[in-house]
Amino acid sequence: MAELRWNPMLKDWVMVASNRQDRPQMPKDWCPFCPGSGKVPDTYDVQEYDNDFPALSKEPSIPDSVGSEFYRTKEAYGKCEVILYSPEHTKTLSELPLPHVRKLVDLWCERFIELSKDSKVKYIFEFENRGAEVGVTMPHPHGQIYAYSEMPLKIKTELDSCREYYEENNECLICKMNKEEIEFKKRIVMENEDFLAYLPF
Repeated sequence: MAELRWNPMLKDWVMVASNRQDRPQMPKDWCPFCPGSGKVPDTYDVQEYDNDFPALSKEPSIPDSVGSEFYRTKEAYGKCEVILYSPEHTKTLSELPLPHVRKLVDLWCERFIELSKDSKVKYIFEFENRGAEVGVTMPHPHGQIYAYSEMPLKIKTELDSCREYYEENNECLICKMNKEEIEFKKRIVMENEDFLAYLPF
């Protein structure tokens, strides 16, 4: 069962997905994400794969009868996709050649655009978990895309802050933060003509 539960203290919806505890541990000598498994094409560069144990679904189940008028629940509508970086079982993202990474970025963009067409989807999150310590059951290098029916509180707060800062200062908040970091220099991890990555103040 997967559902959304209302947190009255944070005023946010929390995803509860008890169905994901039933995910199997894969045999050491077989991987569903490798060509020849029967689960993915025999040849691919990058590949979208619908999650077998999704926390969000286009046809969500009815929530468990554990809620109340105070502790509200609702269906966990959305979509969970797995993005396979490569057919090579041990090659991580940082080890892929640049033209291959470009194919991966193009797939992320393609899936983002497609998932955005659903009017019920309010936020799309692309991410990677790695290692058994965080619950990853598949060692084959991959990331995920979650399409949420509710915008997470942290994201909503950040957008509200950007709007308020602009209204008060007639200046973009992100641009101001970037300017501060460029002037300070010491928190910058990487900078090029397209990106600026830094540790938060």
